[in-house]
Amino acid sequence: MTPQSGLSFDQAPPILVPFRFFLTAPLFAVMAAVMLLWYGPTLLDSRWLPPALALTHLMTLGFLGLVMIGAMFQMLPVVAGAPVSRPVEVSLAVYGFLLAGVTALAGGFLLASPGLMKLALGLLGCGFAVFVAAAGNSLKHAAVSATAGSMRFAVIALTITVVLGLTLLSNYGWIWWLTNRIQLTTLHLSWGLLGWVGLLIIGVSYQVIPMFLLTPPYPKRLTRWLTGGLLGMLVVWSLVMGGGMETLAPIVGALIAVGFALYAVTTLRLQRQRRRKLSDVTLLFWRAAMTALLLAASLWLIGQFVPALGNGQTYPFLLGVLFIAGFAVSAVNGMLYKIVPFLIWFHLQGRMVGTGFKLPNMKEILPEKKMRRQMWLHFAAIPLLSMATLLPSLIYPAALAFGASMLLLEANIMYAYGVYRRNLKLVS
Repeated sequence: MTPQSGLSFDQAPPILVPFRFFLTAPLFAVMAAVMLLWYGPTLLDSRWLPPALALTHLMTLGFLGLVMIGAMFQMLPVVAGAPVSRPVEVSLAVYGFLLAGVTALAGGFLLASPGLMKLALGLLGCGFAVFVAAAGNSLKHAAVSATAGSMRFAVIALTITVVLGLTLLSNYGWIWWLTNRIQLTTLHLSWGLLGWVGLLIIGVSYQVIPMFLLTPPYPKRLTRWLTGGLLGMLVVWSLVMGGGMETLAPIVGALIAVGFALYAVTTLRLQRQRRRKLSDVTLLFWRAAMTALLLAASLWLIGQFVPALGNGQTYPFLLGVLFIAGFAVSAVNGMLYKIVPFLIWFHLQGRMVGTGFKLPNMKEILPEKKMRRQMWLHFAAIPLLSMATLLPSLIYPAALAFGASMLLLEANIMYAYGVYRRNLKLVS
C-alpha cells in the first residue's frame, strides 16, 4: 500500500506522537468493563448515578477521546497539510493532562470526592485547552478539503463540549450552584457525541474509507454540506433547549437523526461499490458501525416523538450502547486496524529501504487472524450490551465479552508496535 495522492506524509510527526494515545486508550475501555462486572445490574438503575457517569466518561474521554486526539495529531499534517507546531512537546502535554484528568474524574465520581473533581477540572481544562489551541492554530492554515472542514467543525464542537463539561464539573467540585443541571448535561452529551465524536468520524471517513477500502469518493454535495449542516442543527438544538422552546426539539432532533442516517446509508452504499470485493476486518467493523448508527438514529427519532419511550429508564442506556459502543467504538476500532499497520509500515519504510533488510508487509505487522479474533468478541459484546439494557442480568457476559475484546485490541496494537521496534533494531 502506498500513500494516495493528496496526502502529505513528509510532515508526519514521530510515530510515538499518535501511538502513545493508541496504546493507552483501550485500557480505559477495559476499566469500563471491569466497572460493569463490579457494579452489575445496579449500574442500569439510573444514568445519573456516579458509577454510570464514571463509566460513560471512561468510554468517551478515555477510549474515544484519546484515540481521536491521537489520530488528529497524525491527520492534521497528513490530510490537512497543517502540522501541529512542536508536536512532540504538545502531544506529551495533552496526553499527560488527559491521562491524569480522566483518571481523576472517574475516581471523583466513584469516591464522591470533591477534591478529585477539582483536580480533574484543572487537568482536563489544561489538556483540552492545549489541544484546542494547537489544533485550531493548525487548522487556520489547513488546505481546503471536506475532511479539514469537518475537523474544524469537530474542534468547535469539542470546545463547546469542554466548556459545558467543565461547568458541570464545577458543580461537583464546589457547591451545587447549577439549577438547570439536567438541561446542561443533555447539551454537553449532545455536543460531545453528535458534535465532536460524530463530526470527526464523518470527516475522517471522507478520506480513509475511499483510501483504505477502495470505494468511490463520497458525493461532493454530501461532503460540502453534511457536517456543517449538522453543526448548524446542533446550534439550533441548543437554542431551542436553552430558550424555552422545547416543543420544537423533536423537529430539530429529527433533522439531526436524518443527517446521520443519510451518512450511514451513503457509507454502506459506497462500501458495496468498492473495487476490492474481498471483505476485511475494517470493512466489517464499518458495516457494523453504520448499522448501529442507523439503529441509534431510528431510536433517537422515535424517542423524540414518543415521550413514553424517550422518558423511559431503558432508553438512554440503549441509545448510549448503540451510539458509543456500536457506532463510535466500532468505527474507531476499524480505523485503528488500518491506521496502525500503515503508520508502522510508513515509518519503517523510511528507515529500512536500501538497508538490505526486508520491509514487513501489512499482514505481517498485524495478522488478520489476530484482528478477526478481537472483532468477533466485539460483535458479540454489542448485542449483549444492548440486550442487557432490557435484561440486566446479561450485563455480566456483556462485560466479559467487551472487556476481552478491548484487551485483545490492546494486545494487537502492542504486537504491531513490537514489530516496529524489532525491525528498527535491525537497522540501528
